Amino acid sequence: MNVKDRFLKYVKYDTTSDENSTSYPSTASQLVLLKELRDELIALGVDAKMDEYGYVTAKIKGNCADAKKIAFIAHVDTSSAVSGKVNPKTVKYVGGDIVLSGGTTIKECDNPDLKSYIGEEIITSDGTSLLGADDKAGVAEIMSAVEALVSDKNSISGDVYVAFTPDEEIGGGTEYFDVEKFGADFGYTIDGGKTGEIEYENFNAASGVIEISGTSIHPGSAKNKMINAIDIFGEFHALLPDAERPCHTEKYEGFYMAENISGGIENLTAKYIIRDHDKAEFERRKEFFVSAAEYINKKYGKTVIKAEVKDSYYNMAEIIKENFHLIENAKTAFKSAGIDPIVIPIRGGTDGAMLSFKGLPCPNLSTGGYNFHGKAEFIPVSAMEKMVEVILNLVKIYAENK
Repeated sequence: MNVKDRFLKYVKYDTTSDENSTSYPSTASQLVLLKELRDELIALGVDAKMDEYGYVTAKIKGNCADAKKIAFIAHVDTSSAVSGKVNPKTVKYVGGDIVLSGGTTIKECDNPDLKSYIGEEIITSDGTSLLGADDKAGVAEIMSAVEALVSDKNSISGDVYVAFTPDEEIGGGTEYFDVEKFGADFGYTIDGGKTGEIEYENFNAASGVIEISGTSIHPGSAKNKMINAIDIFGEFHALLPDAERPCHTEKYEGFYMAENISGGIENLTAKYIIRDHDKAEFERRKEFFVSAAEYINKKYGKTVIKAEVKDSYYNMAEIIKENFHLIENAKTAFKSAGIDPIVIPIRGGTDGAMLSFKGLPCPNLSTGGYNFHGKAEFIPVSAMEKMVEVILNLVKIYAENK
């Protein structure tokens, strides 16, 4: 199959992950696609396996035992923000807006890159779900590159490794991934957006939880007696700077975001995410989050709010800067495919960040997709074809630079 056909096949698997699940992977449906990928790799003649956690790994043996071993990695799960039951549509783009069903429109004014694809094929959902280019485009691109490599093994110097992971969207993509056993020296996740993007600076990330204890009493006799946990939450949230929320930040600017709130007058729990690219600012944000709770406790003269912060992942830039050939070679690979490379920070995290700190330096490259996690998600077919070329270029570059 070509990369388009592979992608159309993979997105029809509903692989939505579930952050409330206690199993791993979080949904059994991910295992269905992971098994399919393992079987496809084996059918191509590749040494592939799937372990008890669902990780599919494979190795294409190279011709030089001393050459560096490169890996390409993608995740199979999709975000739960929008339905993952996908009915993909392929349209020949003629300009203007792309009108889908379900009241969804991909607006040209919001997607100026569309003009570059007039006369080309674009894949969308039917407008009732996300598309799943994040990251089934990455999966399809890697699989198509593998097929090309298998057909021309003379192009491979060092061993080439592949991995497909579950649960990336809920932060668990590498929880049980054994880097040492995997065997690669370094790698690339293929999990970004617009073609040409190279990402190696991601957020430092933490989760914050506040638990508020109130006192309930009939509102008719509540004066000087009621302590409403909802009001205390409002006080706490107001202490976090309004300008430091996602809707007011961009590029390297960090933020606090209330992600989930549950409870009532007597008990309330709120979950936050805390993000910053700068490590010192990240530490300051965490300290401020806790001190805001301490301030409220002093105001009430007792403990009405408890705050807990837990680190999630860190900025992989400090690892990648020691392995900057990964970025320089990625730039060369894009240029060789006729694409201008774009080095940008990630306002989020990737499996690559976790893997980098586990000993596998792993920046992130584009897939060619747009509007991830939403009903207006789309990807041009030619963008996927270019990414297959970029992956093959990287293999060639490392074959020539042993």
